[in-house]
Amino acid sequence: MLVAAKKVIARYAKLNLIGGQAKPGPALASVGINMALFTKQFNDQTKDMNGKVVAVWITAYTDKSFDYVIKTTPASILIKEAAKINKGAKNPKTDKAGSITKEQALQIARTKMKDLNTLDEEAAVRMIAGTARNMGVVVEGMNNETNNEGASK
Repeated sequence: MLVAAKKVIARYAKLNLIGGQAKPGPALASVGINMALFTKQFNDQTKDMNGKVVAVWITAYTDKSFDYVIKTTPASILIKEAAKINKGAKNPKTDKAGSITKEQALQIARTKMKDLNTLDEEAAVRMIAGTARNMGVVVEGMNNETNNEGASK
């Protein structure tokens, strides 16, 4: 009885590409895959997200084949869009780059829910608020200070 050999993983990459507009380039070249085939498949699959940043996790194999998983837009980009800012604060502990409402954080959490490691909306909102805090973005209607309640001493 013959058993097919398993593919050996050559590389694993997490990239942010533009939905429906991916092109061969240095980011894909470094992964070592058939760029033309990947971009065609990726663009076909993400044409409904045209122009939006889409996270993709690529597993490349030694034979130049690949598998990929498309994720939702990164939370930091969704937060920047909601706060109408171009970038986060250089020093988020002292500087504030902008603010979003708790409702906007909830909407971002709902968008990201399938990629988060929780099924609880309130926990997801706290995750988004943590990302926002690390960017210097205040979430209005939430405690924006680090909550050390229950932390071990």
